[in-house]
Amino acid sequence: MTELRSILDEAVRQELISPEAGGRLLPFLTERGVVVAEAQPAMAAEGEAWSDTETPRFVRGFHDVLITIGVVVALGGLWGLAALYAVLPAIIVLSEILVRRQRLALPAVSLTIALLCWTFLLMSFFFKPGTSAFNDIGAEAPQFVAGFPIILGLYYARYRVPLSLALCIMSALALVLTLLLRLMQWASGDPQFFSNHPLLLAVVFLVCALGLFATALYFDLGDRLRRTTRSDIAFWLHLGAAPALLFSVRLLMSFDGNLLDVAQTVSIKTPIIVISVVVLMLIGLVIDRRAFVTSGLLSLGFAIYGIFRQGSATVDTYISTTLIVVGAIVLIIGTGWMPLRRIVLRALPAAISQRLPPAVLAATP
Repeated sequence: MTELRSILDEAVRQELISPEAGGRLLPFLTERGVVVAEAQPAMAAEGEAWSDTETPRFVRGFHDVLITIGVVVALGGLWGLAALYAVLPAIIVLSEILVRRQRLALPAVSLTIALLCWTFLLMSFFFKPGTSAFNDIGAEAPQFVAGFPIILGLYYARYRVPLSLALCIMSALALVLTLLLRLMQWASGDPQFFSNHPLLLAVVFLVCALGLFATALYFDLGDRLRRTTRSDIAFWLHLGAAPALLFSVRLLMSFDGNLLDVAQTVSIKTPIIVISVVVLMLIGLVIDRRAFVTSGLLSLGFAIYGIFRQGSATVDTYISTTLIVVGAIVLIIGTGWMPLRRIVLRALPAAISQRLPPAVLAATP
């Protein structure tokens, strides 16, 4: 039944049938004993191409790109001429036409991002998110964050955009984080509690980052063949989980009481950042998520820049060398992704590898 549901969901995404027809067809076919035979994995052979289980579903064609350009330009112009409250009706009207009726994927992403920006401006108008470096978590910080999961959750309930649910989950975890930090600060009675206890702050951040990663894995492992929207939700969650984990690692290295050092890569911290990025790349390779690897490349670039900065070369040499090293790493991982996955999966226990996306060959058409 799960395979049949995924096939009907794919038919809806390709606009072959309406969502209502898909919902009625599932019980109709199930009651009549319609089943889907499990396809055997294609065997490796010369002239076959690597299968890719991480194809973004929001990139479908230039028609979507053209519509998205129109959405961005129109909303940008409206944002400059009209008040903040006039933008929300425009987002809703466009969502009804482009997302709910025409089911266009890339415009749905752009409208979700527009709603996120609108929510940020709205909450900034009423609340102040707090001071820098988390030295003082004010009472308005949780109130500022609380609007995001509510608005984005309502948007997902209406339009079923995977990005909106992913942003709703991430903002909900951010709300839990701010509430927990506020509670700890209030219980201590020290407004500078986190400046005096940076290790505790780093641990709280790390727990929330691991929670986000676990949530992404929950959606990912529920659709190991990447056929349903659970995979799309996991894609966006992984895109946010990797930088959150890297930020937590950086925060763990800031035990000197000055949290502003988190943005710097000194000689002692740089090797640890490089090792952390390598570990995240290995995790991304295991779970077959290039998005997880890609989001850590920026931190890798800063870390490598910090290594070369210790020498006596010029700034141009730092930048050029960093670009060459990062580009080489991307090319090596990108071109050898599936062969590397096959090697890694062979080294894992069967109980684990069988729950992960397969690294098999698919015949070319």
